[in-house]
Amino acid sequence: MKIAILHDRIAETGAYPDQRDVLEQANAVGHALEDLGHESMRFALTMDMKALMRELKRLKPDLVFNLVESVEGHGRLIHLVPTVLELLGVPYTGSSADTLYMTSNKIIAKKVLEGAGIRTPQSFLANGLDHGNTLPKGPYIIKSIWEHASIGLDEDSVLRVEDPQQLFSELGQRTHKLGGACFAESYIEGREFNLSLLASYEGQEVLPPAEIRFHNYPEDKWRIVDYKAKWDHASFEYDHTCRSFEIPGSDQPLLLRLGTLAKKCWELFDVRGYARVDFRVDKDNQPWVLEINTNPCLSPDAGFVAAAFQKGLEFNQVIERIIRHRIH
Repeated sequence: MKIAILHDRIAETGAYPDQRDVLEQANAVGHALEDLGHESMRFALTMDMKALMRELKRLKPDLVFNLVESVEGHGRLIHLVPTVLELLGVPYTGSSADTLYMTSNKIIAKKVLEGAGIRTPQSFLANGLDHGNTLPKGPYIIKSIWEHASIGLDEDSVLRVEDPQQLFSELGQRTHKLGGACFAESYIEGREFNLSLLASYEGQEVLPPAEIRFHNYPEDKWRIVDYKAKWDHASFEYDHTCRSFEIPGSDQPLLLRLGTLAKKCWELFDVRGYARVDFRVDKDNQPWVLEINTNPCLSPDAGFVAAAFQKGLEFNQVIERIIRHRIH
C-alpha cells in the first residue's frame, strides 16, 4: 500500500522534548512500513487544512497513518485531521474524529465515564466555582482540559484547597500556561497504572499492565507523572518515576478489574486501533480512570510499545495490527 504518515509540524529550533518525540514516532513508523513492504511518505501538518486536502489529492494514498497530536501546538484541534480525512473518504489509522474529540476533552470524557458508572476523580471548572458551590476540602491537581503529554504539569500543580475562591483564583492564574483552558481534579493518593490496548481479530486485546512507581520520593513530594517525569532526562522526577511490569501475584484480582474497565472504556468511546487507559488505585484498592488516550505515543521507548513487547509483539507487528484495523 501507499501510506502517508501525517504528523505535527515541528520547529527546526526551540522545539520541546514532547514535540520532538513526534518525529521519532514518524521515523519509527516509516521504517516499520518499509519493512512490511509498504511505500510511505511523510507530511507535516500545519493549520492550513486546504493545503492538506490538496496534498492528499495529489498523493492519492491508500491509507493515512495518523500521528497528529496537535495542530500548530493546539491539542484541542486534534480532531480536525480525521474530520478532513473522513470528508475526503481517505482511510486512516486510529480512532475517529468524534472519539478523538471526546477523549481529548477531559471534561467531556469524564461526563461520559460518569454516565456509564465508571469512577473518575471529581472535577471542577472555574465557572462552576464562581457561584458559591460547596467544595470538598483536600488536595486538587490542576490540569489542562485539552493538552496531553503532561504539558503544564509540575510539582506546583497539586495544592491543598480550603475554599472555592482559592481554587477559582488558581485556575484563573494557570489558564494561559495550560493551553487556554484548565480544570481542577481531586487528587487520588495511591498507585498508578497504565493499561494499553491493541486491536485484534478477536476484539481489543489488553496488553500487560504497567505500574508507575515513584521510587524514593520524599514524603512531602506529590506523586504525579508530571512533565519532568516524562521528558526531562536530567531531573529527579525522570530518574525516580519508573515503569514496571513486575506486579505481585496478589494483585491479579485488581489487574483483572483494571482490564475489564479498560475494555469498557474502549467500547464506550468506540476506540479503534490502539489506546491507553490511565488509572489511579486508592488506599481501598478502588480504581479511578484518569484519562483515555486514543493516540498514545508510538516511540520505540514509549509505554505502549513496552507493553506490546511484554506480550511478545515486535514493533512491526504492532504497526501491522494498527493498519489492519484502520477506519475506512
